[in-house]
Amino acid sequence: MKVVAVGGKAFVTGFVLAGTNGEYTSSPEDALEKIRKLAADPAVGLIMVSDDVAKPIGDELTAMRTKNAVPLIYAVPGPGSKAEKVEYRAMLRAILGV
Repeated sequence: MKVVAVGGKAFVTGFVLAGTNGEYTSSPEDALEKIRKLAADPAVGLIMVSDDVAKPIGDELTAMRTKNAVPLIYAVPGPGSKAEKVEYRAMLRAILGV
C-alpha cells in the first residue's frame, strides 16, 4: 500500500525525500480535491495531510474517515507548526456518530 503526503512544498518534499509519494497543494480546497482522488485509489493506504491544510477542511476529512476505514487520513504537523493537543475521544465520537 502507498503512503502519500499532501501539503505545501516543504512538507511534501520532506516526505518525498524519505521515500513516500507526495502531492503539492496551494490551498485547502485543492488539497481536499486531491485527497478525494487519492482516497478512491485502492493502492493508497495512508494519506498524511499537513495540519495547516487539514484544519480548514477538518469536517470534510472527518466525514471521509467515517465512510471508509482505508485509507487512513492523518493530520501531521508541518514545518513551523506548534504541536497541538488532539482530542481523540471527540474525533472518535464524531466518526462513530456517538
